[in-house]
Amino acid sequence: MPASRVLDHLPEAGRPPPSLGRLLREDIDCVAARDPAARSRLEIVLTYPGVHAIVWHRLANRLWLRGHRFSARFLSWLSRLLTNVDIHPAATIGRRFFIDHGAGVVIGETAEIGDDVTLYHGVTLGGTSWQAGKRHPTLESGVLVGCGAKILGPITVGASARIGANSVVVDPVPPGMTVVGIPGRVVRDPADRRRPGGRIDLDHHLMPDPVGEAISELLDRIDFLEARLAHRERTKSREDDHEPA
Repeated sequence: MPASRVLDHLPEAGRPPPSLGRLLREDIDCVAARDPAARSRLEIVLTYPGVHAIVWHRLANRLWLRGHRFSARFLSWLSRLLTNVDIHPAATIGRRFFIDHGAGVVIGETAEIGDDVTLYHGVTLGGTSWQAGKRHPTLESGVLVGCGAKILGPITVGASARIGANSVVVDPVPPGMTVVGIPGRVVRDPADRRRPGGRIDLDHHLMPDPVGEAISELLDRIDFLEARLAHRERTKSREDDHEPA
């Protein structure tokens, strides 16, 4: 998929691209919105390797697009040396991108990432071919990828999809779905998600919980059996009242 198509669905489509300064401010500000451990802007700027990696990438990508390929690759190498995050300078990355616990992340040359995407540590957006052309994944806006997950090949992960930790995804993922396992498989439709009450948006934590789901099913079964037992007891009590003395 061409880079232009990845960003077609964004609010800014058709408008002039935002300035580098604005992109970096948004990258920094989105950390505070998604990481409860972030206490100040200064802390984010100085101590978050994921932020450092995207700052270096924004600069390297500008050099790459202007034809300064060696300078871009050298800046990308320096960023990897300092942050342990490897992003090819040709990768297309949208706005408000966050790498949480930035370490061991690899993003390939033809990877395309929309807005408001979050990656955790150990994520790989890799290729499966040595052929030229599109070799790496496309992540549409709002995607969250859990730690250690591998998304391989020129596939598309639809908007707002969730990829579980340590999953290996080699097939396209429909928008809004949750994928887990090796190989990755869809395990939950967004209509089935349970949103906790309150004002805090916890969508990025709505990963499958097999133990919790099993307990929930057991509690539902207990409620059903208790209701059935209470009904039988009421029926028996009425029968006893109508029996002749």
